[in-house]
Amino acid sequence: MVKFSTGMWENSPGVAISWATEVVKSEALKDRLRCVATTRKIYHRGDTLNAPTITMECSSPLPDVIHLEAYHRKAHTPTAQGPHYEVFPTIDVKEVASIRKDGLKATKSDTGLSLYTNTLTAAFDTRPGQFNFDIRSHGARSPTGITSSNDYLLTQLGWRSVGYAKRDTNLQHPNLNLVDPDKGDMWMTMQLQVSVGEKIYGLGERFGPFVKNGQGVEMWNEDGGTSSELTYKNVPFFLSSRGYGVFVACPGAVSFEVQSERTTRVNISVPYEAVAVYVVHGPSPSTILQRYTAITGRPALPPPWTFNLWLSTSFTTNYDENTVNEFLKGMQDRDISVGVFHFDCFWMKAFQWCDYEFDADYFPDAKGQLTRLHDKGYKVCVWINPYIAQESKLFNEALRRDGSVWQFDYWQAGMAFVDFTNPAACKWYQSKLKGLMDLGVDCFKTDFGERIPTGNVVYFDGSNPEKMHNYYSFLYNKVTFEVVEDYKGKNQAVLFARSATAGGQRFPVHWGGDPMSTFEAMAETLRGGMSLGLCGFGYWAHDIGGFEGTPDPALYKRWFAFGALSSHSRLHGSGSFRVPWVLDPSGEADRVLKKFTDLKLSLMPYLYATAIATHETGIPMMRPLFVEFPEDPTCWNVDTQFMMGPNLMVCPVFNTEGRVQFYVPEGKWYALLDGKMRTGPKWYTETHDFMSLPLLLRPGSAIVLGQYEGVGERKLAVYDYANEVTILVNPGADKVDAHVNVPDSQSPGKIAAVLRVRGTAEEVKVEVVEGALKGEYKIEKVDVTNAVEDDEY
Repeated sequence: MVKFSTGMWENSPGVAISWATEVVKSEALKDRLRCVATTRKIYHRGDTLNAPTITMECSSPLPDVIHLEAYHRKAHTPTAQGPHYEVFPTIDVKEVASIRKDGLKATKSDTGLSLYTNTLTAAFDTRPGQFNFDIRSHGARSPTGITSSNDYLLTQLGWRSVGYAKRDTNLQHPNLNLVDPDKGDMWMTMQLQVSVGEKIYGLGERFGPFVKNGQGVEMWNEDGGTSSELTYKNVPFFLSSRGYGVFVACPGAVSFEVQSERTTRVNISVPYEAVAVYVVHGPSPSTILQRYTAITGRPALPPPWTFNLWLSTSFTTNYDENTVNEFLKGMQDRDISVGVFHFDCFWMKAFQWCDYEFDADYFPDAKGQLTRLHDKGYKVCVWINPYIAQESKLFNEALRRDGSVWQFDYWQAGMAFVDFTNPAACKWYQSKLKGLMDLGVDCFKTDFGERIPTGNVVYFDGSNPEKMHNYYSFLYNKVTFEVVEDYKGKNQAVLFARSATAGGQRFPVHWGGDPMSTFEAMAETLRGGMSLGLCGFGYWAHDIGGFEGTPDPALYKRWFAFGALSSHSRLHGSGSFRVPWVLDPSGEADRVLKKFTDLKLSLMPYLYATAIATHETGIPMMRPLFVEFPEDPTCWNVDTQFMMGPNLMVCPVFNTEGRVQFYVPEGKWYALLDGKMRTGPKWYTETHDFMSLPLLLRPGSAIVLGQYEGVGERKLAVYDYANEVTILVNPGADKVDAHVNVPDSQSPGKIAAVLRVRGTAEEVKVEVVEGALKGEYKIEKVDVTNAVEDDEY
């Protein structure tokens, strides 16, 4: 944690802070603001000497987005060094500027500077002796109804809120500073106001409390499991219940103190001479996410087959081709659909990770085996990491010409790291993956990418190692995704990635790392996934049953129901296999897996339509309730249930007994698994057996259910989503008038038909307004009078 103060009045020992105190120069340029603030009040000319300044620049690169930068020294080498986040990857900002019609203008008065649009105002107070920066929303209500006004403060930088902090440095001693200018630690800090009742979310895949208020959060990727404050995916973006989000455009060690140092502020600190943020206006959470992902990029669209169940060898288990065949046959015999088989680490020989070759002792005919799997309709995934062990035959091949290399023994003996800043290294690495795809591999699990060295590491392009620590994960997954996409085609590529930072959402899918096999870990996994989704990551999975340890049958069955209703579903563990008959000899787990995999297959028209919308908007498939219901204050506190897309609410069960407490927002919600209605706003407490959980259809909505079919005798996630469908309609207490997209499974990203569903509790009509359905379709209107009894569960 980076804290500079002891209480309100004193700095921490050894800390000195130069605060922006008074604006002494201000400019309103064509489309931006610039001001220079001194770090002490100026009473006479002598006060202009020996006083650091802080320069602030404010612009609006996109409608409803404010870019604000504060810097102490503009030519500081570590600050200027890359890497820098890739922003606006699909947007021409200059073109947007030429056509935007939101009234952008910059003005200067005797008392301030203002950057104005039709929906936002950013303003500096430039009066003598003052420093203040406000960002205000106008023309739109706060999503939470905290204020009744359409013109309200989003956040502000007030007294002692922008500063240059030093600890144990020579900066206060001119002669010593000339001799040793780099002594100690330096940060730029920007401290944004938190209003009464305001809640903060996001900051990456965080497994602790869902609401981030009161927490200190460090942006530093670590392989720390899911039961600590560490995480694999740090994203310096948070979303506020007050109607805005903040992205800190620094891939280095950004620190957030969310009401944990100053109780009225989010303190942002970076260990450099400049800090830059994008303030993203909504005011709704979904709009914030759309605008944030316009800055950092939206997720690619995974192909439909990725939504089938993934089955893994697990990590340290012993397996060969016979083991793989036995597991797949066992799943088929139990009529449990598997779409992807994953080979974890030991598909390669020990001590040689990575050499990108199947271990011939266990897989003597790898190409033939993969061909046989493909012939049965399976896709194949293999594990990789970005490290080359000293024993790998590729080690000498990949050495730099001068022989210099940074090596490490923690994981693989003597391993080195692929330098993804070197175009030749990227091309070399991609050639190895292309060779595997030639062999029959369809996708890669891009594991690790967090244990990236700093210190005396030298990158090909001169990148700052401290900044590269987190950013390495972006390059690693980008280079991998691009070679798969080049080989397979657009909307046909997928990864299974663990590490990430801002922008990493462009290369899906991501999974939640290594949880323990406990119900507590199951709950923290969901918190992590929802927090990550609030940073623009659209598709997400987790190790069903947990990774470390062996799940007991009850945990395995409960977790599978949750996993099957996540966007992507995978059975994977550490030292034990995850097929159901091994974990639950009673056979009940077999039936649970069959039921929930079949359920997911039937939901594919809805799920893939949601996936396409996620690709187009950046709104995650799995989303907290408040994304859909921001006006309901209860939804901002719910972290044990989620919306799958806009219309289905999923309430996992986190205990053996089947007891579940869940919240239902306003209206009559239809439960798909028991056919009963739950009416909100209300909390329900129910008991569900292993074959059930609350899965509720939103009032006033409709979804399409498909008739899944098999390849030969197997059921798969890819089938004709427009053929002989059932249209499930919940008019609620009032009426339904909804447009429903039916995706084309053979042309990912395309829509086969658009339906308009209209009606009331008495009658519903469906009109095909675009495209066509195939065969006869059924309209299933729910019985809104069939309410669950108070004592039924």
